[in-house]
Amino acid sequence: MTDLPELKSKKPADTAFKQQRLPAWQPILTARNVMPIFFAVAAAFIPIGLGLLYLTNQVQEFALDYTQCKSINIPGRTCAEIIAFDGTDTPCECHIPFSLEEDFSPNVYMYYGLTNYYQNHRRYVKSRDDFQLLGKLNKVPSKDCAPFDYINNKPIAPCGAIANSLFNDTLTLAYDDKKVPLLRTNIAWPSDKNIKYQNPPEPLKEAFKDFAKPSNWKLNIWELDTENPSNNGFKNEDLIVWMRTAALPDFRKLYRRVDHSNGFEIGLPKGNYTLHIKYNYPVAGFGGTKSMILSNTSFTGGKNLFLGYAYIVVGCICFLLGLLFLIIHIKYKPSANTDVSVVTPSTSY
Repeated sequence: MTDLPELKSKKPADTAFKQQRLPAWQPILTARNVMPIFFAVAAAFIPIGLGLLYLTNQVQEFALDYTQCKSINIPGRTCAEIIAFDGTDTPCECHIPFSLEEDFSPNVYMYYGLTNYYQNHRRYVKSRDDFQLLGKLNKVPSKDCAPFDYINNKPIAPCGAIANSLFNDTLTLAYDDKKVPLLRTNIAWPSDKNIKYQNPPEPLKEAFKDFAKPSNWKLNIWELDTENPSNNGFKNEDLIVWMRTAALPDFRKLYRRVDHSNGFEIGLPKGNYTLHIKYNYPVAGFGGTKSMILSNTSFTGGKNLFLGYAYIVVGCICFLLGLLFLIIHIKYKPSANTDVSVVTPSTSY
């Protein structure tokens, strides 16, 4: 009769670590111990919040809603009505005069703002082909692009719902009949432009000859920027900015930078301006609005009151909790005659 092999024991080794005999320390959270922590957080957060509010109040901002601007092509009708009834192929232009009540110091940026636009919808966010955007053109686009992947059995580049819905209004600015120079470069994240978006190695017109442009586009991808040919294709910064989807339904995206080297070195002076709009982008169908925003920035970025108020509110709550624990500590502080029992691990029960 053969001996059965000895089964290996699964019992952990008899060490302090594996048998959980290591020395340990656990803080006892009393009112006296917790109180300084709350006061320290309050002392740090309230000044930070006040500083953030001060900085954001230094940011100058002007917003102009142009959703219902009146057409200069067809008097008596708005561009929103013309697009809704006649389609986006009907050209529509409108001019809106406005005034800046104060000088805007450099650097001044122009944004477009959209409301009630859910770029964060899951199917919308997935509707893109990242390999295609890297310049690796394939005649079989990603399945995530459907139904914006083919037109008449011809693959679309760039494919997907995000690219197909590219914002295509044209906004220009005039100051007392003098055109304000606007730059359309350096508006996208450098990491996006240099890493996530690349053009094919061959000339753009040749590279895209077997591909169709998105159905809502009026221009081919190699014609998006006639002034800067290097800003065409997948490297076009308007496209890159739009492809970075917004997290909330009301958002703004950087559109242009004011060129402060050409007559506007000190920024935008106060006075009368006119916004010239080539109105192409429909928003009335989903109850949205469009606006043009002029703004400069501070050390913390654009105008945003939320962060400053959040720090102040958290700091005030911590201060009140600290006062509460201080009152508890004073009211229930043990007297000198109180018999205090010291309990140790070796104390018998």
